[in-house]
Amino acid sequence: MNLPNESVLLRIFIGESDKAGGRPLYEAIVQEARHNGLAGATVMRGFYGFGATSRIHTSKVLRLSEDLPIIVEIVDAEDKIEQFLPTLDKMIGEGLVTLEKVRILAYRHGSKDED
Repeated sequence: MNLPNESVLLRIFIGESDKAGGRPLYEAIVQEARHNGLAGATVMRGFYGFGATSRIHTSKVLRLSEDLPIIVEIVDAEDKIEQFLPTLDKMIGEGLVTLEKVRILAYRHGSKDED
C-alpha cells in the first residue's frame, strides 16, 4: 500500500474503560479501521492526564488507574480518513478527535526470510 506524501493524522483521545459492544473502544476502533482498509493504527496508553471533566487520571494511585487515557492514531490519505469519520462518530460517546495534515517520509514493509 502506498500513502500520498501529503496525508492526515487522525488522533482519538478516549478513556481505557470506554466500551463498544462489550469490548474496549480502542480495540473496536482499530478493528474498524483495519476493516475499512486504512493504512494502520497505533494505540498508546497514557499514565497521567485529564479531559473535559478535569478529573485527573493517573497510574500513581490504584483506584484512579482504572480509566487511564488512551490515544489512537491513524494515518492515511485524507479521503480515506474522511470516509471513516462517520463510522468513528457513531462509536465514540465522549472523548476528543483531532485531524492534522502530515507529510509522509516513509511507509515501508520489509519481509524477512523465515528459516
